[in-house]
Amino acid sequence: MSKFLDLSRDVAELTADLIDIPSVSGYEKTIADVVEESLKRQPHLNVTRFGDTVVARTELGRAERVLLAGHLDTVPLPSAAEARGSVPSRWLGETLYGRGATDMKGGVAVQLALAHHLARPEKDLTFVFYDHEEVEAAKSGLLRVATQARALVNADLAVLLEPTNGLVEAGCNGTLRLRAATEGTAAHSARAWMGDNAVHKLADLLRTLRDYQPASVYVDGLEYREGLNAVGIGGGIAGNVIPDAAYVDINYRFAPDKSVDQAEEHVRRLLNGYQLVRTDAAGGARPGLGNTAVQSLVSAVGGTPQPKYGWTDVARFAELGIPAVNFGPGDALLAHTDDEHVLASDVRKCLGALLDWLT
Repeated sequence: MSKFLDLSRDVAELTADLIDIPSVSGYEKTIADVVEESLKRQPHLNVTRFGDTVVARTELGRAERVLLAGHLDTVPLPSAAEARGSVPSRWLGETLYGRGATDMKGGVAVQLALAHHLARPEKDLTFVFYDHEEVEAAKSGLLRVATQARALVNADLAVLLEPTNGLVEAGCNGTLRLRAATEGTAAHSARAWMGDNAVHKLADLLRTLRDYQPASVYVDGLEYREGLNAVGIGGGIAGNVIPDAAYVDINYRFAPDKSVDQAEEHVRRLLNGYQLVRTDAAGGARPGLGNTAVQSLVSAVGGTPQPKYGWTDVARFAELGIPAVNFGPGDALLAHTDDEHVLASDVRKCLGALLDWLT
């Protein structure tokens, strides 16, 4: 494998190059090494490395600074998808398949192409390529940089190159994970009446989650769809033992009109009587479409801004007081799927729109 990428080549081919570098969360070192070396070969950039996060900046003394960010990690690849040959990357006509094609190596390729082509931009630029986005928030490489070297991420506007189908997606939902646990009494399953089945005690909880009707909430003119779901379940000792403990992991995607604490209070009211422990949480972000810098981007790329249903690091920038939006190539509905793919034309169009806006 080459130690660096040719950032001057077609951005769709550059996307394929990135897909060919495995980078499941926790294993981003190889791709971070390649990105760092590729950026160091751009003489107009100052490059800094924080663990497996790479930051590159122009220092031209411009009146405004735009930060463009994207994560290097992907979720694991299902074995069935691997058997179909979706890793490494493969082309089917002008469609590129592979883990991370939409989430979000297409966006990272656009960042790298911009970093190469924009040696004298009208706005100073910061490029952040960070690790550990697809896991719990505490591991985030972006959080690490913002905590240890805040000045490096200061900007007038941050653009997350997450997949948005080439439209600005403003704000984002928050995310909350809770574990609901039940306790019982172990016994031999042949004498079940001597025990108390902890798994059976989850039945009402699962029924409540199944029947729950998630809200659609308007926030500053955009409609955010919520969701409350069981995302994991566990319990049991052996095939002949009544289980004395069980749990369900619950994920609540909540609109940005709520804080994390308000979201948790809502779930606790709904699941009153169950032991609930928060395992992970990240607040959402309001749209912020009234910001001048955001309006400038929307005007340049066209289309009608949409809400972001998933959580992205626009929320982290909001906490830092930095306006931020999502704008990138690819369909977010394909993220994490077995046949994840992106159109070459979408990646090229996204690059062209941002080049026009920044020059």
